[in-house]
Formats: sequence, C-alpha cells, structure tokens
Amino acid sequence: MTEQDEENLRNELAQLKMEHRDLDDAILALETLPLPDQLQVKRLKKRKLVLRDRIQEIDDILFPDIIA
Repeated sequence: MTEQDEENLRNELAQLKMEHRDLDDAILALETLPLPDQLQVKRLKKRKLVLRDRIQEIDDILFPDIIA
C-alpha cells in the first residue's frame, strides 16, 4: 500500500466516523420526539450499521492483527 492509499483510507475513516456520530445524534433526536418516525429511525440505524462495517474494514486494512 502506498502512502497516498493509506492517507486516502485515513481520510475516509475520519469522514465515516464523523457521519456515524452524526447519525447517533439524528437517531437520538428522532427518538425523543413525541411521535418518532419509526421508518426513518430504522433507515438511519441501518445506515449506521453499514458505516460501522466499512469503518471496521478500513481499521483492519490500516491496523492488521499480526499474530506473533
């Protein structure tokens, strides 16, 4: 992996983590409404899971587990 590839992955990772946190806030805000839109909450949670999976993929690439 080149330095440019690693930098691109780190930038993507930072963006994904920020979006993941933003989704947390959005979900919390929706759930505190008197009549939350359950379909919207479900969609946001699904998107959050997709982000979590991609974050994990990038973490595994950048910081591989090395068994000694």
